[in-house]
Amino acid sequence: MNTPKFTTLGCRLNAYETEAMKELSQQAGLTDAVVVNTCAVTAEAVRKARQEIRKLRRENPSARLIVTGCAAQTEPETFAQMDEVDVVVGNTEKMRPETWKGMAADFIGETEAVQVDDIMSVTETAGHLIDGFGTRSRAYVQVQNGCDHRCTFCIIPYGRGNSRSVPAGVVVDQIKRLVDKGYNEVVLTGVDLTSWGADLPAQPKLGDLVMRILKLVPDLPRLRISSIDSIEVDENLMQAIATEPRLMPHLHLSLQHGDDLILKRMKRRHLRDDAIRFTEEARKLRPEMTFGADIIAGFPTETDDHFENSLRLVTDCDLTWLHVFPYSKREGTPAARISRQVNGTVIKNRAARLRAAGDAQIQKHLSEQIGKTHHILMENPHLGRTEQFTEVSFKAPQPEGQIVTASIIGQTLTQLTA
Repeated sequence: MNTPKFTTLGCRLNAYETEAMKELSQQAGLTDAVVVNTCAVTAEAVRKARQEIRKLRRENPSARLIVTGCAAQTEPETFAQMDEVDVVVGNTEKMRPETWKGMAADFIGETEAVQVDDIMSVTETAGHLIDGFGTRSRAYVQVQNGCDHRCTFCIIPYGRGNSRSVPAGVVVDQIKRLVDKGYNEVVLTGVDLTSWGADLPAQPKLGDLVMRILKLVPDLPRLRISSIDSIEVDENLMQAIATEPRLMPHLHLSLQHGDDLILKRMKRRHLRDDAIRFTEEARKLRPEMTFGADIIAGFPTETDDHFENSLRLVTDCDLTWLHVFPYSKREGTPAARISRQVNGTVIKNRAARLRAAGDAQIQKHLSEQIGKTHHILMENPHLGRTEQFTEVSFKAPQPEGQIVTASIIGQTLTQLTA
């Protein structure tokens, strides 16, 4: 093995940053190394990271093993104490060219075994720009990192630091380059996307960035937004939803729960009615809008009645794509200190009921598309996605990376057919 081997755990942003690290390590000339980019969102994620590290060490006994990512940032000593690990690198350090140059020059002799600084002291996003991360059809652009909020279940601010924004001009220039390379869709990504701009001069909002991109990059066919916090959506973003057909009608919402008391205990900034009101308003502006959502099952103190409110939220907001998270105690968070933890079997059963509700919503959405015509971005010759991010399967091969117009003729459990 000459070029480093990378393994990514966790979110889309981690995957994006792995692509940046590949470039940085290649430029530095690092060889014979294994890099694990970890996730810290749950205790289970950290356990999986440790398991993956042991597996990779067995498979690559002579390689130098580097651990980075959110788990490395939040608990560096956990990984530094593992016999399999050579170096632990923090989330800020992993994006610095000098980090990789140092490891390539003298991995053991001069390199510190733990390179993790205080993430809360970081005030800028790293200037790494990846042209073309994703499929050949869709590219992801990081516009924001970190989070200023302190939800009681979440460790991520301690892995990512406070919110930092990439200036609009830098984002626009990158998207122009991606369009010139032939990409037909760009996805804006970040840790807390709707906080974009709060740390920039004049404090612009995410809607300002979206409108600016659509105006200054007229050749971009499709712009998509990843996960957002609906309570932070600004007027310009609502205006873009209403008037800009190039902004895709699909939003993934960070809802987390459907009961007001649990939302308060989570230290969320919205209530149940806020979520319902937002989805209703967005659909009035854009009737074809679909929503995904993150929902946690079994948060401490959650009763049957609290859970039923979450379950009803799926239909009250007419959610289509659910990410269901069974609550797991995460040491270092306020929620882990709550005495009334929910029984593990109960959590598992509630998560299963939420997933079943989500599956029913998917079937409803798919059946509603039969007979409709969609503009489908092809990810490979036989699979594409509609404007609402619904998968469409084709028998006849289509041009990869292109947007094709097709009528929907059928459905499976998870896909449309054309």
